[in-house]
Amino acid sequence: MKFAAIDIGSNAIRLLFMNVFEEGGNTHFKKSSLIRVPIRLGTDTFIDKFISPAKGEKLIKSMKAFRHLMEVHEIVNYRACATSAMREAANGPEIIRRIEEESDIKIDIIDGKEEASIIFDNKIADTLEPHKDYLYVDVGGGSTEITLFSKGVCTFSASFNVGTIKILKDCVPKGEFIRIKECLLDICPNCENIEIIGSGGNINRLVKLATPRKEKYLSYKELKNIYYDLKQYTHEELMIHYNMNPDRADVIIPAATIFLSVMEWAKAERIHVPKIGVSDGIVHQLYKEYKSNRLLIS
Repeated sequence: MKFAAIDIGSNAIRLLFMNVFEEGGNTHFKKSSLIRVPIRLGTDTFIDKFISPAKGEKLIKSMKAFRHLMEVHEIVNYRACATSAMREAANGPEIIRRIEEESDIKIDIIDGKEEASIIFDNKIADTLEPHKDYLYVDVGGGSTEITLFSKGVCTFSASFNVGTIKILKDCVPKGEFIRIKECLLDICPNCENIEIIGSGGNINRLVKLATPRKEKYLSYKELKNIYYDLKQYTHEELMIHYNMNPDRADVIIPAATIFLSVMEWAKAERIHVPKIGVSDGIVHQLYKEYKSNRLLIS
């Protein structure tokens, strides 16, 4: 079976195709392909609270292309979700209406809590050591989702109005970083040797810069060293020296700032990077729904 997930984020939009195999009572998820288009809706929304006509047209054209690709891939089902940039745009509902009319793709605008819930559906808890404490941190362009797993159980989940594009454009709401700090100081004191699970394109790139080792993790010290190293370069130099796309080079340092802040306030010494995100969670939800419907029919 093949499923598709569309994630309309603040920095880029993504279309993920994933194959799902059932064998011997086990279910396997294998990524088929990922298409990423750096439209960057957040640069409009977070400053003007409005998506410009030019970017609106780009988004509509992209959704039409995504519709054709989904038809070619013969998917079982899909879901399209839009996060903070579309949430905060005054004309977001109108653009979504046009997309549905012109591409036959229905888009759900989800809030931070549902975004965290979708991420939770990646079955992260199944891979954790049962007696340890973990903070799941997903850093996007417009928001940061933080979930606490204590002894294998999700005990806290919240969305914060801090993201890489908002830092870049200096439009993080006043006091939002303090809110994160106070929240972490409140929920983490009783957690022993807490570790971070990070997701998002930026943390994946940061871990690649750090080490060629097979295990995908960074220590606080390693991440801090990378952060100070990257800060020496201009946007253009980051593109050249680190082979980064323009829309990655300008948000990599804001992303590192958020992760380092969370690690410091949570007193975490290590961050794991399992390369998962909203799109993966959407596919897990689609498969769960498909399996439930199949059981009802039988």
